[in-house]
Amino acid sequence: MTDMTKDGSTPSRRRQRFPEISTRAWEHPADRSALVALRKLSGFDDILKKLAGLVSERSVRLMYLAGAVKTSERQFPELFNMVRDAAYVLDLEKVPDLYVTQDPTVNAMCIGMDTPVIVVTSGLVELLDEEELRAVIGHEVGHAMSGHAVYRTMLLVLTNIATRIAWIPLGNLAIMALITALKEWFRKAELSCDRAGLLAGQDVQASMRGLMKLAGGHYLAEMNVDAFLEQAEEYDRAGDLRDGVLKLLQVLPQTHPFAVVRVAKLKKWAESEEYRSIMAGAYPRRGDDPDASVGAQWRAAADSYSQSVKDSKDPLLGLLRDMAEGVGTVGGKLRETFTGAGTRRDDA
Repeated sequence: MTDMTKDGSTPSRRRQRFPEISTRAWEHPADRSALVALRKLSGFDDILKKLAGLVSERSVRLMYLAGAVKTSERQFPELFNMVRDAAYVLDLEKVPDLYVTQDPTVNAMCIGMDTPVIVVTSGLVELLDEEELRAVIGHEVGHAMSGHAVYRTMLLVLTNIATRIAWIPLGNLAIMALITALKEWFRKAELSCDRAGLLAGQDVQASMRGLMKLAGGHYLAEMNVDAFLEQAEEYDRAGDLRDGVLKLLQVLPQTHPFAVVRVAKLKKWAESEEYRSIMAGAYPRRGDDPDASVGAQWRAAADSYSQSVKDSKDPLLGLLRDMAEGVGTVGGKLRETFTGAGTRRDDA
């Protein structure tokens, strides 16, 4: 029997559904730790919503209602069905409105905290095929479910503050440090939602193709996913320490990871035991979200960063790894020296 969506329509092909799935299932550890901590802060949402008055959610919705095309059974019906299908698969009760805006720039975004709206550009719709679009829409539904608008709102607020106090050296440095941290969260949130897009579409090749097209355009016959993954490997191990420093400087201002990094990270997750367990029905449930430990999530984030450094072939990260191991070795020897551990004592 074919699964039906909540409104009675039939998905284009059978996909595994995830009843009561928690967003923790797809969130990158660094993203998840921040979100779990924020969700534990009583009253934080109310404060943030007041700050978000800088960008009125109602005003944004009216703007797209007036100047873009709202998808429906009669307008972009395939896209309309895709967002409903993604909401069905990820068990989101209230399906976000989806708008198409005339813009040759390839982009998609999820806007709003109380009532999220998904917007895709005409450039994106023209670039991607059906399954690639399904992954992108699933990605944006993931943003809506994880509440990533919190990052966007915080970044807008802090950026606005930074421009006003730019003349105060130390104050501006503090704000810029927070903005840099938020951009790191943003990048990890994008990796999270690449996973959500894969869970929604359940076609890893389509997910990777879509990301590859973001880098190289619509000339699919001229590109190859395996070659693009080799390019990601080349980027990871590229050059010497100078290249490692340059890569770090290039990524810090970005809100999105680079395309080759996203493809490589998504492929690795698709081959992981975590993904296989989710597909088998073993995943975190929403009912357990209040019991999620902030400390455990921070430890998972630290482990994730540590593993990334360990696995990376980047020369700069390799140096940092070697230095850390060296410090550990020296520390161990110092402990042995001052505590007497490991020394031999002759019996009297």
